[in-house]
Amino acid sequence: MPCDLPVDPVAVEVFRHLFASVAEEMGVALERTAYSPNIKERRDYSCALFDASGALVAQAAHIPVHLGAFPQMMATVVPCFDWRPGDVVACNDPFAGGTHLPDLSLITAVFDPESGRRCGFVANRAHHADIGGVSPGSMASTTEIYQEGVIVPPLRLVAEGRINEDLIALFCRNVRTPRERRGDLLAQMAANETGVRRFQEILRRYGAAEVKRRVAEARAVSERAVRALLHEIPPGEYWFEDALDDDGHGSGWLPIRVTVRVHGDRILFDFTGTAPQQRGSVNATLAVTHSAVYYVVISLLSQGPEGVPPLNQGCVAPIQVEAPPGSLVHALPPAAVAAGNVETSQRIVDTVYGALAQALPERVPAASQGTMNNLALGGSPLLGTAGRPWAYYETVGGGAGASATADGASGIHCHMSNTRNTPAEALEYHYPLRLWRYAIRDGSGGTGRRRGGDGLIRELEVLEEATVTFLSERRARGPYGLQGGAPGAPGRQGVKRSRRWRPGRAKETLALAAGDRLRVETPGGGGWGAP
Repeated sequence: MPCDLPVDPVAVEVFRHLFASVAEEMGVALERTAYSPNIKERRDYSCALFDASGALVAQAAHIPVHLGAFPQMMATVVPCFDWRPGDVVACNDPFAGGTHLPDLSLITAVFDPESGRRCGFVANRAHHADIGGVSPGSMASTTEIYQEGVIVPPLRLVAEGRINEDLIALFCRNVRTPRERRGDLLAQMAANETGVRRFQEILRRYGAAEVKRRVAEARAVSERAVRALLHEIPPGEYWFEDALDDDGHGSGWLPIRVTVRVHGDRILFDFTGTAPQQRGSVNATLAVTHSAVYYVVISLLSQGPEGVPPLNQGCVAPIQVEAPPGSLVHALPPAAVAAGNVETSQRIVDTVYGALAQALPERVPAASQGTMNNLALGGSPLLGTAGRPWAYYETVGGGAGASATADGASGIHCHMSNTRNTPAEALEYHYPLRLWRYAIRDGSGGTGRRRGGDGLIRELEVLEEATVTFLSERRARGPYGLQGGAPGAPGRQGVKRSRRWRPGRAKETLALAAGDRLRVETPGGGGWGAP
């Protein structure tokens, strides 16, 4: 449906919330049935609905980097299969629209209970705390994707309702925590089954033709809202450059450059001039770059007088992204990509915001912490001991950038991450870990007329031998301020051995003994306006 056709605004709102409620209920089912704290406690998962062609219909308020990349995966996966009722396809391939290997996606087709025709899809993407690879947690500073874990190309996990147990066995044999992985995988299946039931209830109640019309109306409303936002941006070109600290293998600064071209109701983000893809794992796939760009545009949309429109395929129709193949923001196989999803996506957001701040200075916030402060831990006790192999993964919040109207929030997950923290009780119950300190890092936010939010301090002790991986950014320089505001403080981390603390590198893997401690101090957000 063209975006300029009249629509029924009341019906759009009713169906918008109806579709979104399906995705939200899928998320609740996944959270309640998952095994791992990363999914059950941190809620590191996302759920969405798609139409029969794979275009986004609705999503829950989950992880931006997951959801923004999903349309690219659907465009790749949907044409590959002759879909039948009861089919579930699994995929985590970053070069097929995935993000990084720990994020495993399950896609299920939905058929009209009356006509038997395919009417859409439900899908979820969840971060598994270990997917194999060279170190526990599967988030090391690797040099090629084969070191990062099990690669699952688009494969039928369930065929007409029959689970492919051989595929599950193969998957579980290549990870450190097979029981937990199997439990999380079955939870993902349950979430999609919930989505199929709810989607079919809507089809029974309103009919496939009515549902299809309302999907098209919602898409038209969303596209119209984005085009209206673009008309508020003065036509022209806006350029900005930011950089990653390094790739973990001695690369030095890695610039990310964007030129934003605005003409009428269309916008182009051109990343020409960005560094080439690197030996380390900071490479982002094109799907991740699209996701970061979409996030920025939609976040500006939320500040408008009418709020956020339905989040669907219409939101991205006026947006074009050009990223040179073989670059840091359009990596080609066999590039390592574990950190591209979590770290480079954040820097893409900072770069795009920096460019748009020149066009909309009162609407764009200063840079937030610009990293997810990834922490992966795990151990494999010796044979004959009572312990079992374990793997733990978390991201740590930090300071949000200030805006023209408010100080930045302290100690939260920012931009492309939207998870919770792992509660101390869950952490110590599930793993041989003790939480010694969890506090606001006072004074780490940048000063300004509006102050940036403060970061966090998180200190853990390992109670048995373990391997730890730090994968982080914004350690060399802090997040930028805007309009005269000061930058936030850079992050840092360290390890305590034999009563002595030593500073840690932004990206490194270390062996720890029982009783050793690690501490992460996350960046503060940038300030806004001259103090």
